[in-house]
Amino acid sequence: MLIKTTKKLIGYAGSVDYAIEWPEHKILGWALILHPHPLYGGNRNNKVITTISRECLRQGIVAIRPNFRGVGDSDGFFDNGVGETHDMSALMHQIIDVYPELSELPCFLAGFSFGSAVAAQLYSKLYDENKSANIRCLMLIGSAVQRFQFSEIHLPNKTIIIHGETDEIVPFDEMLDWARPKSIPIIMIPSCSHFFHGKLLLLREMVSIYLKSSII
Repeated sequence: MLIKTTKKLIGYAGSVDYAIEWPEHKILGWALILHPHPLYGGNRNNKVITTISRECLRQGIVAIRPNFRGVGDSDGFFDNGVGETHDMSALMHQIIDVYPELSELPCFLAGFSFGSAVAAQLYSKLYDENKSANIRCLMLIGSAVQRFQFSEIHLPNKTIIIHGETDEIVPFDEMLDWARPKSIPIIMIPSCSHFFHGKLLLLREMVSIYLKSSII
């Protein structure tokens, strides 16, 4: 049986509310999955976030879904990605302390929309601190990294963007202009909106393929 618990750790603005789910078979890694914009209804139960989480669990990866500051039971107020990045950095360090069985396992970062920007900045922060070695891959879903960038971006070799062709929030061409000079591989889902309406199964298949290639 899958085990799901809701707990709190401490971020820079106070407590961070998160859900953690454990797979029913051998644990191969853990994933931090970050939700879309808090001021537009984004939270850890967003359907894109839960779709990614379910696929992680199916592949033996512990799924951790925090609520950003000001969302759910997380303290603080929206900080345009800056405070959220620092909160997630603090969360990651505490996760290893609270769940030492994860410390030697690979980590997978994923973010949707605003969450993709926090995920990319989080990796960059850990990279600058020489603490990114265990991060196996970065998945940017409906990427909005360029809209919330506040410092230099570093990306792991295994970075992928999954984006809808008809994304009405972050147009495909806008995302491509940011990704092109960085040579980031892109999976474009035809006739797909920002929220992957009617395309969640296809999104899950793409996430599945990328996770499998990253676990090896």
